[in-house]
Amino acid sequence: MGYYDDLIETRPCKGFEVKQGVTFGKGVYSKLDFQEDELVLKDEMLFGAQHTSNKVDCFVCSHCFQFIGSVELQIGRKLYLQGLGLSSKEDVPTESDDEDCYPMENHNHSELCSSSASRDNSAPSDDTLESLMNGTLSLPYSEKFSLPPVISCLGGCEEEHYCSKSCAEADWELFHSILCTGKNSRSLQRNALAKFVEHANKTNDIFILAAKAISFTILRYKKLKITHLKNQIQNTGLHEVARTNFSLLMEAWRPISMGFKKRWWDCIALPDDIDSSREASFRMQIKELAFEEEAEKVTSSFLHALEDDYSVCCQGTAFFPLQSCMNHSCCPNAKAFKREEDRDGQATIIALRTISKGEEDE
Repeated sequence: MGYYDDLIETRPCKGFEVKQGVTFGKGVYSKLDFQEDELVLKDEMLFGAQHTSNKVDCFVCSHCFQFIGSVELQIGRKLYLQGLGLSSKEDVPTESDDEDCYPMENHNHSELCSSSASRDNSAPSDDTLESLMNGTLSLPYSEKFSLPPVISCLGGCEEEHYCSKSCAEADWELFHSILCTGKNSRSLQRNALAKFVEHANKTNDIFILAAKAISFTILRYKKLKITHLKNQIQNTGLHEVARTNFSLLMEAWRPISMGFKKRWWDCIALPDDIDSSREASFRMQIKELAFEEEAEKVTSSFLHALEDDYSVCCQGTAFFPLQSCMNHSCCPNAKAFKREEDRDGQATIIALRTISKGEEDE
């Protein structure tokens, strides 16, 4: 598979390959012997999106998802939003909401919303939160944990922020230029787009990830088409060429389409104690389990009792082109695991046991 071979060459780990299997489609296979806890695969995300529910707790770069601003801004922002009655389980305000009640996004903290008056008496005062967010109040030792500055969206929207100009430019060129609701957006329907973002934030933020996939394809197609037209005119001297080129569109879509797989209940390996003659029945039981509501009834009370952890990391959904080729197994030989040194946002897969050369990583 030439596409994956080229992709693997750009990754730090090259001891694996993607090839077509007999039963479950493509999979990831080891080209070397791996020992337990050894790094098998590292993969860069093609695109990702922070969960809406996580935006109250974490203020991060919209491209690389590292924390931005300062420790004071992170804490002040979270307490301020909680003072408005928002929590990690609710929606964060968008541009269509009352801007006077959400001055966080433009970092103009001169006025705090009057609704914060309902904040608990033991909580920091409005003046204290304003000082935290404006940077006039420093917390002890916070200088030892410096964060990148906040860079605004190139299009002027209040939805996205970045850690650097390079991240802002990369996100703009890859997706955001036609998803931006700001005044410099390339979108022709900014009002409709703003309503879409609001709907996605209130219902299912996987729609945002899907929109990024479509935007990525459109912008990539435009670049491929421009290059194609230039080459065609240069080589043939033609000044009239076809307005659309389906092969270029498919090439633009290729990084996403190559990650397509069957549903998980059709892909998991058959357990050793299940005879092949019972495979159809086994997969039907697994499929029914995927839609089982009774499990939620049993576990909901425990999940409620656990409450929220004191420390919340950035959470979201992303598409990793190589990791997406891995098949699921009930008896896996590898797992996703973040080691102490894995702070670059890449997907990291390590061996759970010895993996032999030629064995599928799953």
